[in-house]
Amino acid sequence: MTPFQRYIAEEIAVDHADGLLTRREALRRLGLMGLSLTAASALLAACSNENGSPATPSSPTGAASASPDRTPPGSATAVATEPITFPGPEGRTLQGAWAPAAEPRGAVLVIHENKGLNDHIRSVAGRLAGAGYSALAIDLLSEEGGTAVFTDPAQATAALSTVPPQRFSQDMRSGIDELTRRVPDRDVGAVGFCFGGGMTWLLLTTGDPRVAAAVPFYGPLPDAADFAGSRAAVLAIYAELDQRVNASRDAATAALERAGLAHEVVTYPGADHAFFNDTGPRYNADAAAGAYDRMLAWFGTHLG
Repeated sequence: MTPFQRYIAEEIAVDHADGLLTRREALRRLGLMGLSLTAASALLAACSNENGSPATPSSPTGAASASPDRTPPGSATAVATEPITFPGPEGRTLQGAWAPAAEPRGAVLVIHENKGLNDHIRSVAGRLAGAGYSALAIDLLSEEGGTAVFTDPAQATAALSTVPPQRFSQDMRSGIDELTRRVPDRDVGAVGFCFGGGMTWLLLTTGDPRVAAAVPFYGPLPDAADFAGSRAAVLAIYAELDQRVNASRDAATAALERAGLAHEVVTYPGADHAFFNDTGPRYNADAAAGAYDRMLAWFGTHLG
């Protein structure tokens, strides 16, 4: 099992432990990833034991708190996205959603969660464009026909788990190529969420000097991450209750320091994994609004 396969499998198990998935559904999803019933059951049991005592959020002044307001930050000025195709590596064609800013201050590659390119991620691209950053939300399932061919999101997740990391790296760099073509003479950034946060870290390990700023949201750090060659200023966003991803936070900070990259590591109190996704059960409106504003400020400083 690759590190990203392990991450996705553990995410399913944690969702079960947190009561977001029934045991039957968790076993089905793990089975789609190729885990035997015995292995899947053992993983669910292990995560249930680890989560036996739910994490208790701290309550410092200004802590993020859950809110019934599901209106995503930046929605009022969001730009509509359009589906596009663009050249990928080795003659392949890649898919994505394109949102052009009227007067772009920069360009941003948006990297989806483990369910592929969906309406939520398209909305993030549109919100960034409304804030002045032309955005391309890449579909990392393009070679499989695109996320849209999967009627079951769990099958899209399983398909992502089988893709070699090298292909992800190549596809993301092709996304950077497309951004530099569409938005010439502007700096390029990247943002990703959950699995896409891990992909953002992976992109930084390629050392692509065109990436001037990156914002990984609660993303798993690749093993032995080395950001040598990168020039990106990195805003790493974590959630207090996301113990699994937070376990690699210190290693991420150390890797950024070794590479000499400008960086800020922020953990949102009282928030859990995927707190930015307004379509999900862990959405935290206060944390999402704070992270959105901080992301825009970061891009404003490092992209323009």
